[in-house]
Amino acid sequence: MKKIILCVCCFLFALQVQASYVLINMDEKQRDHLKAYGIAYWVLAKGQTVDWLLNYRGGSFAFKYHKLFEAECKLRGVSYEVLPDGRYNSIIQKIARPSENMDVIKLEKAPKVAVYAPPEEKSHHPELPWDDAVTLVLNYAEIPFDKVYDDEVLELKLPEYDWLHLHHEDFTGQYGKFYAAYRTQPWYIRQVKYEEAKAKQHGFSKVSQMKLAVAKRIKEYVAGGGFMFAMCSATDTYDIALAAEGADICERMFDGDGMDSNAESKLDFSKSFAFKDFQLVKQPLKYEFSSIDATKTRKVPKKQDYFTLFEFSAKWDPIPSMLTQNHTQIVKGFMGQTTSFNNQFLKPNVLVMGENKPAEEARYIHNEFGKGFWTFYGGHDPEDYQHFVGEPPTELHMHPNSPGYRLILNNVLFPAAKKKKQKT
Repeated sequence: MKKIILCVCCFLFALQVQASYVLINMDEKQRDHLKAYGIAYWVLAKGQTVDWLLNYRGGSFAFKYHKLFEAECKLRGVSYEVLPDGRYNSIIQKIARPSENMDVIKLEKAPKVAVYAPPEEKSHHPELPWDDAVTLVLNYAEIPFDKVYDDEVLELKLPEYDWLHLHHEDFTGQYGKFYAAYRTQPWYIRQVKYEEAKAKQHGFSKVSQMKLAVAKRIKEYVAGGGFMFAMCSATDTYDIALAAEGADICERMFDGDGMDSNAESKLDFSKSFAFKDFQLVKQPLKYEFSSIDATKTRKVPKKQDYFTLFEFSAKWDPIPSMLTQNHTQIVKGFMGQTTSFNNQFLKPNVLVMGENKPAEEARYIHNEFGKGFWTFYGGHDPEDYQHFVGEPPTELHMHPNSPGYRLILNNVLFPAAKKKKQKT
């Protein structure tokens, strides 16, 4: 009889294991938040769906148990729990209660990711002396991506991808306004030659014209259902380029002739995504593009430099809820060529997801456009307060629980979810 009971218990235990789930907790107890996103992506790439448990233990992930999935969690050093089917169903029931600000979002397919960045081959493009936070965290989380640049964009390759990141870029054609400090540097000289040759190759007489064409192709990509994410100077220069269509905003050292004296009056803010009524910085030797950015005007001491994430209704506003999942609502600030966005220049329909309210600046903003979505995130590197040109890249193994980097990875997984219209 004891043997029979033991066999029955073993059989029931085996059935329980077969029906169990892996829960990757994303609260303060997670050893490596960033690699946890990589696990979720890896499971999706294996053809399995993933439940994103919004606001449950920091935005946890769950998927059906398989020994390979468990082994991968161990290999990557990601904290996890194996839950019996009954216990997981209890969690789902709790999340479903109207009183709980939680929801379950089904992630269905690993998004195909592209990073808009110059090619690294020195024979084609100079090796630029700065890194990119998105590229760093994608590599650290082991999420695969392709690099695309002007050729691929102009050749209409973007629809092949679900998610596009705009690398540290200047879409106005002013080479980052690095002229004053770096015009004699070999990398700067090579960059100008490369961009001018590429513009000529595509039939443009100026780099600014080519970059505008690229910005417009990206806008078409978003309108068609793409997901675009930008950081640092790729945010404001993108909008400036769109608004300045038909006006020459570049001085002689950038495009061979002078700036249109009436350029500012020709700005068309209906063409931009996020910003309106801003003024251009016309001095070519000043390291700033417009009044959008608060880098030079903000009075925020480093020790007080934080921004707060808004809390959204997971059941009614799933999109901003996904994009703000974190184990803390307070994120330490970090600077960049474009650090933050002055609130007065935001369009009324822009959704602010993270802000420094006393400084009257937005750090993290989002909206729909056509069938797609865009997100702008101010600053250069969430774990390097003031990253200078030529400094070494951040070692992310020293920051595996970075709240600032988590916001980037929220955006990477966002396209895996079934598209829903936000209700805010």
